[in-house]
Amino acid sequence: MINARGFAMAFVHSMNRIRGLKLALTIALSATLTACGGGAQTTDNPVTGVTPPTTYSGPPPATADIQAFKLNVWDNIQASNRCGGCHTDGVGQNPMFARHDDVNLAYEAANTVANLPQPADSRLVSKIRSGHNCWLTDNNACADIMTTWIEGWAGASAGGGRQIVLNPPPELDPGASKSYANATVGNFANLVHTPILLEYCAGCHSSQAPTSQQPYFAEMDANVAYEAAKARMDLDDAAASRFVLRLRNEFHNCWDNDCTVASNEMEAAIQAFADTVPLTQLDATLVNSKALRLVDGTIASGGNRYENAQIALWEFKTGSGTTAFDTSGVEPAINLTMSGDVTWFGGWGITIGPGNGKAQGSTSASKKLHDLIKATGEYSIEAWVVPANVTQEMARIVTYSAGDDARNFTLQQTLYNYEFRHRSTETSLNGDPRLATPDADEVLQASLQHVVATYSPVDGRAIYVNGELVTQQDPVPGGSLTDWQDTFALVLGNEASSTGLFQGTFRLVAIHNRVLTPAQIVQNFDVGVGEKFFLLFSIADIINVPTAYILFEVAQFDSYGYLFTRPHFLTLDSAQQPEGIPLQGLRIGVNGAEVHVGQTYATMDQTLSASLFGDLGQPLSDLGAVVPLEKGPQEDEFFLTFDLLGSQSYVRTFDPPLVIVETDLPAAQRFGVRTFDEINATMAAITTVDPEQTNVDMTFQSLRQSLPAIESPEAFLSSHQVAIAQMAIEYCNALVNDGTKASAYFNGFNFNLAPATAYAGAARNAIIDPLIDNAMGISILTQPDFTDVRNELGYSTANGIYPGNLIDRLLVSPDNPDTRSIAKAVCASVVGSAVTLVQ
Repeated sequence: MINARGFAMAFVHSMNRIRGLKLALTIALSATLTACGGGAQTTDNPVTGVTPPTTYSGPPPATADIQAFKLNVWDNIQASNRCGGCHTDGVGQNPMFARHDDVNLAYEAANTVANLPQPADSRLVSKIRSGHNCWLTDNNACADIMTTWIEGWAGASAGGGRQIVLNPPPELDPGASKSYANATVGNFANLVHTPILLEYCAGCHSSQAPTSQQPYFAEMDANVAYEAAKARMDLDDAAASRFVLRLRNEFHNCWDNDCTVASNEMEAAIQAFADTVPLTQLDATLVNSKALRLVDGTIASGGNRYENAQIALWEFKTGSGTTAFDTSGVEPAINLTMSGDVTWFGGWGITIGPGNGKAQGSTSASKKLHDLIKATGEYSIEAWVVPANVTQEMARIVTYSAGDDARNFTLQQTLYNYEFRHRSTETSLNGDPRLATPDADEVLQASLQHVVATYSPVDGRAIYVNGELVTQQDPVPGGSLTDWQDTFALVLGNEASSTGLFQGTFRLVAIHNRVLTPAQIVQNFDVGVGEKFFLLFSIADIINVPTAYILFEVAQFDSYGYLFTRPHFLTLDSAQQPEGIPLQGLRIGVNGAEVHVGQTYATMDQTLSASLFGDLGQPLSDLGAVVPLEKGPQEDEFFLTFDLLGSQSYVRTFDPPLVIVETDLPAAQRFGVRTFDEINATMAAITTVDPEQTNVDMTFQSLRQSLPAIESPEAFLSSHQVAIAQMAIEYCNALVNDGTKASAYFNGFNFNLAPATAYAGAARNAIIDPLIDNAMGISILTQPDFTDVRNELGYSTANGIYPGNLIDRLLVSPDNPDTRSIAKAVCASVVGSAVTLVQ
């Protein structure tokens, strides 16, 4: 049972000091939260920026295109810690696209290394991606930033987005390969897991380790470890395994202080395991396409995103380390330092777990948000997120703040709602009152969602989810950003003071210094999120049509699988216009064999026709398929098979049977907690107070979202108990203050007597008896013992009164509570306890 004695004493003490029950609780709660929040607690992390630019004094740009080159590319690369340290006059390393004497000559040189139709394929980008003079710790992040700059020069921003051009992939036949489908957990456990991973890696890569770190390939359970280890072992080339390279080349946690010996031992163990896996040969009778790896495809991520006013962007592509890079190309970059329980999510993303993690930028870099947003007076917050649950409250998703009590803006979760807090001349310095999605709509779900929060001084705030406006007109006038502070930090997944944990996964976050229009929001939602590729599976040799392909959009779905979607038939040569080609029974193969699960397209029956071509060709299906990840995106080799394609067919005698292993489900929980409506009804039944009574109903409506939403005890939070206590006090306040109702309920008790007289001897039992009878009479058998509860409250029996009870402690309180206040305290301690909560 919840500590009735302490709760009631604190209640009476506060009530008498502040002269009012509700005022006491409000101020006490506020003081508690302030103490926990701690105010403006931010950390000024190091920021990687540009060396102050050289003042350009050469000839002016001769054309508009040269001016676009200067503004978008030259201004960003001419500094000495970028390209201007070498590719410039005076140093003379060709091509001199960063020269300082004449931007027109720099423009000529840049045209030799920039691909304006396809900026991502520029020589400037590929050199940086390969490791040439990257100014960050991640070559891919530098390359993405360079791509953004070249896109700006090329005029891609005129259309507001990135454009994707399909190129013919390399044509390779599916090769023989070793597949995890033919491997066993037992061999892995005997040859790799027990002798190597448990011996040397369990100190970190286990959920039971003191410094637990994912992936858990050293988990005691070999099945769990096996799934985590698959992508880090190369069955075809043990020496190329990530496990081996981490030891041999990166000197990570080498045992016996000898990385050569350690890496050789790891390689030998993986090779021994690989030797137990038979080589998978492609069935020669299959009708199959050419083969592709994921990395052989055309990058589809971010295609046609609207990014004209984007000033910060995190796509979480790095996949390792503790930094999430801002690749917007707008300086200074707000690179986020990850701390606490933060892990990388396969296919671009980060996941924040229950261990109070966050990703935080420095205050100096975050200042660009203040400067660039105040310059326009409007902004948008855009995020692709997966909330871990719908029970979190005041959970900060994206916040630009200093702690619990001061912010410029915050997008947060409270149960089923997204909430938008924003500082303006019309709101508080803490961004209140907040704008929230409607309670009844339960918009927020524990699934991948695209959320956009916008603000303008004309229309105020708005929230969009999955492309749709989900809030009503902002009741607060727009105001201005005059009171914004430039000393706050941008934080994902928590408050700057680490007191607002959001558990969930981030796939993309962007800040724009303009309001995104509804059409632009839908545009970005339709593009999707994550690391995606267009894979072009060649079927030209099967149907005798040059440049004929089956296109799939493929993404690493998570750390364990791939998502295949949007299949199309197309040709890259517009002169090829095939018609009337039959296609039946399309299947996906990985590493030399058709996969046994996820064959969504096995029943496909289409006729391929150029007359049905759209933007990506002829659409073949609206369905998607998830297939298992085996070796990882760098190594897994995909191909397609067909039961019938053109004139070629494969006679399929049977599909491999799906083996379903029966497992016992966990036992259902025997007990749970009451939800918000049940709690309200229970308190009404115990006290006989009408729940529609004005003060009671107002309190319930204001606290409804702070009460439990589901029955699971694991989801019960301390904030739930605070709300329950407030509800209990309001019900007891209504009961005791109503003279008629109190007299009927506490039959025979005289509220007009002084406390010492009113509660003398057995007279006090008139307060305790009806409360226990009503509360414990509707409870369950495993609640506290009836006698123990009565003794704790101060019941008078023939053997006397239990010492140290609640009523006696209230009678000697220095606050001198009156008779009704003591009755309210006793009532609230029962009504707000686990006796009424647990069911």
